[in-house]
Amino acid sequence: MVEIMKYAAHANLSHVKQKLVSEGPSGLLQSDELYNYGLMTSVYPREAEILKGLRDAIANHPQSYFATAPDGGQFIALLLKLLNAKKTIEVGVFTGYSLLLTALTIPQDGKITAIDVDREAYEIGLPFIKKANVEHKIDFVESQALPILTKLLENQENESSFDFAFVNADRANLKNYHERLLRLVRVGGVIMYDNTLWGGTVALADPSSAHPMRQFAWKDTIEFNKMIAGDPQVDISQVALGDGMTICRRICW
Repeated sequence: MVEIMKYAAHANLSHVKQKLVSEGPSGLLQSDELYNYGLMTSVYPREAEILKGLRDAIANHPQSYFATAPDGGQFIALLLKLLNAKKTIEVGVFTGYSLLLTALTIPQDGKITAIDVDREAYEIGLPFIKKANVEHKIDFVESQALPILTKLLENQENESSFDFAFVNADRANLKNYHERLLRLVRVGGVIMYDNTLWGGTVALADPSSAHPMRQFAWKDTIEFNKMIAGDPQVDISQVALGDGMTICRRICW
């Protein structure tokens, strides 16, 4: 999301938000009605009230589209439970919807290393994290992600010690994140990447007709998807939740 933030600083944000939401359509499904059907029947009825409160609190934030989609969040929670995840990494936090969801899902003695350059955005969600009594599970690091991931690898005890990683961050560094996370996440663990369908633009031969924000990281997203598809170290599945999610299960050393 770093590239989007850089672009948005020089853009009409209300226009950007409208285009990002309407040019999908929502959830990359055939209609907003179908997307809303899924939300109303299976997502919202099971969404924790504290998560709904955070989602409502940022609804009018000019960059609210940075947040993990609630249907994607529900999928993350399911994976965490299937993995019996206890130790996780989050690269890209924004206001903390997926972070709070993860903290609510993992055990009381679970730990999350959460990395983001924007502490101000994180602090919007912090009251909800505190209210949910899960702050003790979170180690928030205000930093670019690469130095922190590299530092974690300097301690051999961190290698293959994480159960799950979620990446919602800059497209240009996805390959670098992947290389490091493969060493940090255990065999059988999962790395999930958000925004891998990039508003559907990855299917375009020429992105010039897409919104400039989508053009900005179009090539990086396509190159990353190609790299992941050919990586023998992981099983993968790309699903049309939110803006596209790619799930990678580590299968070898």
